[in-house]
Amino acid sequence: MWTGKTPRIKVLVIDDSALVRKTITETLALDPEIEVVGVANDPLIAMDKVARLQPDVITLDMEMPRMDGLTYLRQMQAERSPVAVVVISSLTQQGSNVALAAMDAGASEILAKPDGNTSIGALAAKLSFHVKAAYAAKQRIRHHAKAPVAQAVRPAQVCHPASHAKRADRRLIVIGASTGGVEALRSLLPALPQGLPPILVVQHIPAFFSKAVAERLNTLTPYEVREAVNDEAILPGECLIAPGNHHLMVVADAHGYRTRLTQSPPVHHCRPAVDLLFRSAAQTAGARTLAILLTGMGSDGALGMHAIHQAGGINLAEHEDSCVVYGMPRAAVNLGVVDKLVKLDQMPKALLEALAELPK
Repeated sequence: MWTGKTPRIKVLVIDDSALVRKTITETLALDPEIEVVGVANDPLIAMDKVARLQPDVITLDMEMPRMDGLTYLRQMQAERSPVAVVVISSLTQQGSNVALAAMDAGASEILAKPDGNTSIGALAAKLSFHVKAAYAAKQRIRHHAKAPVAQAVRPAQVCHPASHAKRADRRLIVIGASTGGVEALRSLLPALPQGLPPILVVQHIPAFFSKAVAERLNTLTPYEVREAVNDEAILPGECLIAPGNHHLMVVADAHGYRTRLTQSPPVHHCRPAVDLLFRSAAQTAGARTLAILLTGMGSDGALGMHAIHQAGGINLAEHEDSCVVYGMPRAAVNLGVVDKLVKLDQMPKALLEALAELPK
């Protein structure tokens, strides 16, 4: 029996598959900080159980009989429900678009439902982590109401076309994020001008979903945003997003930098991992590296920022006041490797100022 000082996180599992309900329940039962208080095979049944059991978190399938998960999630959003939501969806390309809509409707975390290529065990290995992250994010939103994030005005003097970028410029921008990161990226990236050095992003994200996120961001930015592919040239004026289930790293070549994608073991329960991107940037670009660590639970990115700090680069981290979860930035601050803490709405300006300080 749990004897800790803090109450267990109460979870309701909603899925029309009995096998998935059983697996999620048994997996979460292994964590002493989590209690599964009930299950439901569709949202209509779940409505009554949410009212009676008052869970802190629900795990929610998207495709269910009588009412789909997205409709239920939008209904919860309209009712300003205090319950955090972890979506567990079949993330095909079509499913990824639904998952994006789910995030727009208030889902905190997205996980891929097991299929022929993904075992239930792979889901189980990270399920507790994401339930806790969703709970932490919802608690912060409830207790620290935030003003709407304003996008920074793009400074006209730095909006140079990418084609004018000097080939000798070896500066590199690397960004890491987790819980709340998709929304943070949607605020930050469109506020940046064209003509910057290459931007590489690791967002903790499932396979397939990363492509939908990149495509959505690409519609909002004045420069190209897309998923990275292995062994491609990293060019100025582009933003590359790590594909889900692949680590993204930087390697040098005769003309600049290239990508390296691997499926080596997860780091901090995550693949992609921010630490691997940041460490490779420190090794490859050294003092020409600018790293930004955004909202997220855990400590991924802190050791990578330590490597960048030792290499002479610049590290910016999101301020606690604007983070959905102040975990990853806090870990880097605790290591003493953050040069400046910046609220999200001020991050574009701070990024450009820091970039100007880097050697080319």
